[in-house]
Amino acid sequence: MDILIALLAVAFYCIALVGVVPGLANNQGIRIPRVFFTALIAILLHAYLLIDLIIHPHGQNLSIFNVASLISWIIAILTTLAILKIRVWFLLPTVYSFSILCLLAASFLPGSFITHLENQPQALIHISLALFSYSTLMIATLYTLQVTWLHRRLKIKKQWTPNPNIPPLMAIERQLFNIIAIGNTLLTITLISGLFSIHDLFEQGKLHKAVLSFLAWIVYSVLLWGHYRQGWRGKRVMWFSLTGATLLTLAYFGSRLVKEFIIGG
Repeated sequence: MDILIALLAVAFYCIALVGVVPGLANNQGIRIPRVFFTALIAILLHAYLLIDLIIHPHGQNLSIFNVASLISWIIAILTTLAILKIRVWFLLPTVYSFSILCLLAASFLPGSFITHLENQPQALIHISLALFSYSTLMIATLYTLQVTWLHRRLKIKKQWTPNPNIPPLMAIERQLFNIIAIGNTLLTITLISGLFSIHDLFEQGKLHKAVLSFLAWIVYSVLLWGHYRQGWRGKRVMWFSLTGATLLTLAYFGSRLVKEFIIGG
């Protein structure tokens, strides 16, 4: 049953992609209702699958692929809701493709990492904040790569006709730094909540997660300062964003990857 749900979700994500990609490639009009409702069906199916994969009779199965699929779902729902307000069309192919890959990995490569968050409300709040901050900053990273691509395309093709489905570059940059600011604020709250929710920081080897997350917070904070105070943009923004995303990914998935696939294998 899970496999069927997964394939249906993939099919609807693909239909949504078909509604977006031609408009980006050929300046065709994109039908917002069709893309939105098709993606919404995929997201609802994805959510149903996540509930079945994560909610376990003995706790919550937060295997690395389940968590990655959950993060991709959060990113997909945030960007899909965003199309009702702003033009984020050029971001959707990457977002939906990422959701498809994570969804298939969670369905066909099952793992097990059972936790008991129902007995730890503070930890549940902390993990929820961490997931939302990570998802928001991953959206920002994808946005950064797209902005860099647009910069290069404008330099190479000076006579390039603007695509009506893509907002002006300055508007995209404003959206990008707004997203980074939101993500960094969530990351700040996550770090503060961790001080109160994680009492076994040293005993269970969680110190490296806190250190890497704090380093990522410094990177994003410096990036925001550099943009608003020094006018940073272009490649410098891209490298800072990629560095922050890498540090956060190592913090959230590094030890889990070792436990599940190296030690566990």
